[in-house]
Amino acid sequence: MPSEQFDARSKGLVLTTAGGLALSFDIPLVRLADGDIWPVLALRNLSTFALAFVILLILRRVGDGRVPFRLSIRSLAASALYGLSTMAFIAAVYQTTTANLVFIVAFNPMFGALLSWFFLKERPSSATLATMAIMVCGVALIVGDGMAAGHLFGDLLALACGFLIAAALTIGRASKEPMGFAPLMGTLLPGMTGLVMASQTGFAISDPQWVLLDGAVMMPLAFWCLATGPRYLPAAEVGMFYLLETILAPIWMWLIFTEAPSRMTLVGGTIMLLGLIGNSVLQVWLSRRVQPGV
Repeated sequence: MPSEQFDARSKGLVLTTAGGLALSFDIPLVRLADGDIWPVLALRNLSTFALAFVILLILRRVGDGRVPFRLSIRSLAASALYGLSTMAFIAAVYQTTTANLVFIVAFNPMFGALLSWFFLKERPSSATLATMAIMVCGVALIVGDGMAAGHLFGDLLALACGFLIAAALTIGRASKEPMGFAPLMGTLLPGMTGLVMASQTGFAISDPQWVLLDGAVMMPLAFWCLATGPRYLPAAEVGMFYLLETILAPIWMWLIFTEAPSRMTLVGGTIMLLGLIGNSVLQVWLSRRVQPGV
């Protein structure tokens, strides 16, 4: 492997690993803040939006003329979907366990494959269809356990979050527009919604510094690293690093809050992870056969 390719691959691995690790701290930091849902939603997302807006202004002044985010119907629709997914995600943090949340949200690539099939006429491969069937079984086990445990609503919110993310990604793929900043700009919707609601219910957050760390540091870092990763690694390989949140977030919650997932959640989550990892490894292998020098 030429040294230039090795250096590019090393950059990609460092970036995507850092992005996946930063993403895995999202739920623990929200829970550490010990606040009501509306003020947490407002502070987390408005801090992310403020940082994104400042970065956009800087890029417009010192950049090379390329606009990293263009206002259009499609970019606004994608941003709105990302914003709604954030609202569903934060609400689910308060309504279900972390393990249930991250395992169910991990179903979003399968939603994406279905939406691309229906709207973009991109038929999934046989391996992806098999993975869908495996993951449906895993989700069914987790949601069924959620019904028994009394947090079905939170599990359904997690499912909605995964679907909304997949819909936003599908719009981005169809539009061919620069969408790297769409998730960050989309934080304005949940931020303002949280601000309006918190003005009625109160701004009760015991430790707001954790929410600020999440919104102003961890989330922008995660989005930037994972969005930049495909410049150096195949997209299928980058997708595997999103699984770091699925694996690590329940571990952080167990270490910090002694929140242990149920046995059925572990079974369903393991089924889903094995299906996702197997499909991701296959996609990486196929991409390297097409690009033997990578």
